Amino acid sequence: MTNKNSQSGTVNSRRIWAVCDIMRQADYAGALEYISDITWLLFLRLLDERERRDEQRSLALGTPYESSLQSPYRWRDYATVDGVKRRAFDDGSGGSVVQWINDDLLPTLRMAGEGSSATMRRKMVAGVIRSTEKIGVRYDKPMLDILDLLDGVIEFEQTADAFALSGAYEDLLLKMGDAKGDSGQFFTPRVIVQALVEAVAPKIGETVYDPCCGTGGFLAHAFRYIIKTKPSNVTTDEMATLKSRSIYGRERASRVYPICVGNLVLHGIDEPRIWHGDTLLDDEVYGDLFQDAPPNYDVVLTNPPFSAKFTTGTQKYAFESKDTQLLMLQEVMDSLKPGGRAGMVVDEGILFKATASHVGVRRRLLEEFDIRAIVSLASGSFLSAGTGIRTNLLIFERGRPTSEIWYYDVSPPPGAAGASDSGGVWAFTKQYPLSEEHFEEFLTLLPSQGTSMRSWTVDREDLDPKTLDIKGVNPHPPVPPITGTPEELLEKIDSGDRELDATLAELRKALAEE
Repeated sequence: MTNKNSQSGTVNSRRIWAVCDIMRQADYAGALEYISDITWLLFLRLLDERERRDEQRSLALGTPYESSLQSPYRWRDYATVDGVKRRAFDDGSGGSVVQWINDDLLPTLRMAGEGSSATMRRKMVAGVIRSTEKIGVRYDKPMLDILDLLDGVIEFEQTADAFALSGAYEDLLLKMGDAKGDSGQFFTPRVIVQALVEAVAPKIGETVYDPCCGTGGFLAHAFRYIIKTKPSNVTTDEMATLKSRSIYGRERASRVYPICVGNLVLHGIDEPRIWHGDTLLDDEVYGDLFQDAPPNYDVVLTNPPFSAKFTTGTQKYAFESKDTQLLMLQEVMDSLKPGGRAGMVVDEGILFKATASHVGVRRRLLEEFDIRAIVSLASGSFLSAGTGIRTNLLIFERGRPTSEIWYYDVSPPPGAAGASDSGGVWAFTKQYPLSEEHFEEFLTLLPSQGTSMRSWTVDREDLDPKTLDIKGVNPHPPVPPITGTPEELLEKIDSGDRELDATLAELRKALAEE
């Protein structure tokens, strides 16, 4: 099988899906496991290509160069058809490729980050591999087919288009999120991620943090947004800082952590600073990539777990609670620099529950932070993540108290074909899903906090001082559209008039009988 694509510089996403097809027939318990294996394999493929280029540059400049990995543990040695180790596998002299991966390659990669002289790249290798004890493929033939497919997933001869590769990989993650089950909990719908990133608008030179980053969706899209909106006079040093000292996150799940690191590398972030462990407990599993992380950040973007309950350990926050989202809100507040901006997804209960902790956190939020916007999302906004819970987007800035709150209502227009109607409360469905169009007016009005049929402002002084309930209720909900032919509308009017006349006649009769 060739290791070249037909189109130079483009991603062949069909190869990734072909790998998925092979892995689905292997010994994987679910999508989360085989995506984890695809991630570290793609990571090693991209790492090897980058190091080839770095080596060529060093040779041209006459400077010494040392690869992060040595033969036979580089991708070029065992995965490409002309690699020395690969030729041995193909002719039978090298033994079993699966056995070699499990008994030699993976243990070697897990040890790559050890020692005081270990580079950040070697630490990334160890971080991506550390939770993988063996690959889920049992037989050599499908394993060699997988290596061939991934080796040819992108043509690097002219350009390493990381965004193209990350796009294909991101589609794979989204499909995994749609599958729900063991994976939906780690995903935020792309349209919500994009809207929140654009609303908070991170800039080059700023640090971005997600305390429960899952597969890294918010961090990846923040990086993309910064690249897209960066000024034309950006310096080489600023770009280097963006790729190595700007993107920070924490993730608890062992299976998801390497997917996050790999995803961010595929997006073009050279050194994603991702910490593995329990954020709420500061319980570290692997922190080598997070060394020298700042205590506070310019931008925080996150979607804490909806249903998780915090039950163990000593809490580090001012207001103790079993509500994980309430604790994560405090983490976000504590993590912001003065003048820093945050955008996060919260379930609606965070805005109105009357426990002492909920009220205390909202009081601090109102007194120390300026709530720029609360966006109410109709039910069904998170169907792709496997939940129908009612959610809101909370956007705030640290450094001054809230004087007024601007709200925006994101919901289907009444009467929208395919949307769900429950007593005039409209919800998104699979037939009528949440889309970018539903955020267009919000993003247009946000800078000026303008008023429309979907937006309104509430003064801080008008809040109940005891409960500090900040849940938004649209004072002027959209009116259902008038539909039907002129004849049908006239008939409805006539019918209504007849019903009113009959009701009035009955009322007059009842009054006369009294």
